[in-house]
Amino acid sequence: MRLDKFICESTSHSRVSAKKALHRGDVTCNGEVVKNSGFKVTDEHEIRLEGELLTIIGPRFIMLNKPVDTICSTIDEEYQSVISLLDVIRPEDLHIAGRLDADTTGLVLITTDGQWSHKITSPKKECGKRYLLETAEPLTDDLVQQFRDGVQLNNEDGLTKPAELEILGSNQARLTITEGKYHQVKRMLAAVGNKVTKLHRESVGAIELDAELELGEWRYLTDAEIKSVK
Repeated sequence: MRLDKFICESTSHSRVSAKKALHRGDVTCNGEVVKNSGFKVTDEHEIRLEGELLTIIGPRFIMLNKPVDTICSTIDEEYQSVISLLDVIRPEDLHIAGRLDADTTGLVLITTDGQWSHKITSPKKECGKRYLLETAEPLTDDLVQQFRDGVQLNNEDGLTKPAELEILGSNQARLTITEGKYHQVKRMLAAVGNKVTKLHRESVGAIELDAELELGEWRYLTDAEIKSVK
């Protein structure tokens, strides 16, 4: 790999700023200053920029505990983007694997790997998402079977796919769905004459939100969590 490209793949530098750093003598290879941007980097080379060892940034997989009044967008709009909560190099390379509404909290997965995120978001994969919800009206036991059979959403053809509803209290439940329709959880409750007043995503597939993460905090996924997405 060309040295200037290696610098770009390892830092937030553009190709132009990488060449400027080379021209200034800020880059060394195995302890020797290198100014040639076309120098070929191999596995045997130790490249440093201003004394800091560089390594290529590989695919990244992140879990975030999303707070309210943030949006699952790559840029700030009416609300702050969840990407802006991450202190990482080259945040522009990241995208969000599935979205949550601005008033919904909980697990958001963020990555640079498009194929990996497709396995989460593709309807064909039927990746389960579990939510903890609170409602304005009491929940009745008959809703468990109704959600399992499918619910007719407004302006949709056909019923929703089977969903698992676990009633935890008069106005609290867990709901697991395998679809990702627009505002689906809220619309499902609306379809049975109720209203979601609080919504929190606890898991996506086998990936559980880390209980140690406070709202707004994040961490990289473990290898096991990454591999759990089939």
